[in-house]
Amino acid sequence: MKPIWRHPVYFLAFGFGSGAVPKAPGTAGTLVAVGIYLLLPPLSALVYGLMLLLTFALGVYLCGKTAADLGVHDHGGIVWDEFVGYWITMFMAPAGWLWVVLGFGLFRLLDIVKPWPIAWVDKELKGGLGIMLDDVLAGIMAALCIQVIAVFAI
Repeated sequence: MKPIWRHPVYFLAFGFGSGAVPKAPGTAGTLVAVGIYLLLPPLSALVYGLMLLLTFALGVYLCGKTAADLGVHDHGGIVWDEFVGYWITMFMAPAGWLWVVLGFGLFRLLDIVKPWPIAWVDKELKGGLGIMLDDVLAGIMAALCIQVIAVFAI
């Protein structure tokens, strides 16, 4: 799939190439999202929230254009949505490797199992918004789980 590497929109939608792995591209994309998350400097909740809004809006475009050009709704290699979903999971999460790993596991579980309303959104909404929104919901659910666990772990 040579065009992914040459076209910046596809390259980003495919998570810098992580979505091109033959097995479990969503997991590979989420692992890259973890790496990016770990490289981010400490951000205030406001700045982090703005980053989430910007990467979500960018993702709607990237994922929608790539899916339309490939002629496949939510191609498995499109993993920008996993990036944003994981980053949402980690919004205001406690610091530390335990939380990074827990966030990864919770997000992947919810993204794969797709409980309601994630499954409904995944099935009913098309285009870039549909591709992004199911992972946004998985990220929100995972973030809520982390916050509940953090309250009881303290």
